[in-house]
Amino acid sequence: MTKSRQTPEKPWTMLGALNWTASYFHSHGVDSPRSSAEILLAHALELQRIDLYVRYDQPLRPAELDRYKPLIRRRIEREPVAYITGEKEFWSLSFRVSPAVLIPRPETESLVEAVLAVLPENEPLRIWEPGTGSGAVSVAIARERSHCRIFSSDRSLEALAVARQNAVRHEVIDRIDFFAADWFEAFCRRGRPFDAVVSNPPYIRRADMERLAPEIARFEPTQALDGGPDGLDAVRRLIRAAPRYLSPEGVLLLEIGYDQGPAVLGIVKNSGEYAAPEILKDYGGNPRVLKVRRR
Repeated sequence: MTKSRQTPEKPWTMLGALNWTASYFHSHGVDSPRSSAEILLAHALELQRIDLYVRYDQPLRPAELDRYKPLIRRRIEREPVAYITGEKEFWSLSFRVSPAVLIPRPETESLVEAVLAVLPENEPLRIWEPGTGSGAVSVAIARERSHCRIFSSDRSLEALAVARQNAVRHEVIDRIDFFAADWFEAFCRRGRPFDAVVSNPPYIRRADMERLAPEIARFEPTQALDGGPDGLDAVRRLIRAAPRYLSPEGVLLLEIGYDQGPAVLGIVKNSGEYAAPEILKDYGGNPRVLKVRRR
């Protein structure tokens, strides 16, 4: 924001700052420049986005501009808006996020929907989510299925701290047990089985990692994205191991890449442990969720 565009006699208004920022972001190739400007300005002013237009002609105080300018610089460096504000909406809930966790995405809501579709509303079922990250999936399920007990694990202690904060924020901490583990390593095969195993594992092909948008490649945690040479290392591991921890007819639900359906179905078939699998589509019509029951 340069002084040449505004003078002391004509201070920046909310709308003026918003328009300038959106144009500045656009000229620097920032994705969704208008919405990015709205979210950041509202965050700096501690307002709702609608307030920017209701109070569009309100002048900005110097202290408010001082809070806003660093946010613009961070976004120009391609830092994701969610990391700048520390918040991201998922399942109509606001979640705390940090660079320790993957930013929740709309397509992952399809995973939550698939889980809810197979879980009766009033049964005390046991659900495990490995690789919970921000805890968004576990928290969303806990909000919708109050009788269920959810076990959420991650190998990152920093991620687990964020997930616990989100469970407390949305008043479901009493329904979720968080613990550190690398996939199945924390469980005994003779322990009480789970009725569902649910996960959004890493599934990006390693060769594709460096071609991701800067917001993803430079800022989001690599371990939550890199799925190995074919993108299916974690998916393969979950499919092969899950039957030992699922109850009879227990269900495994995994988010997968839009083009990974045939390969994933091949892994399921080769395991010989499951009934006929299904690949469910996300809101954009792309194959997104593997749903399969133990024989």
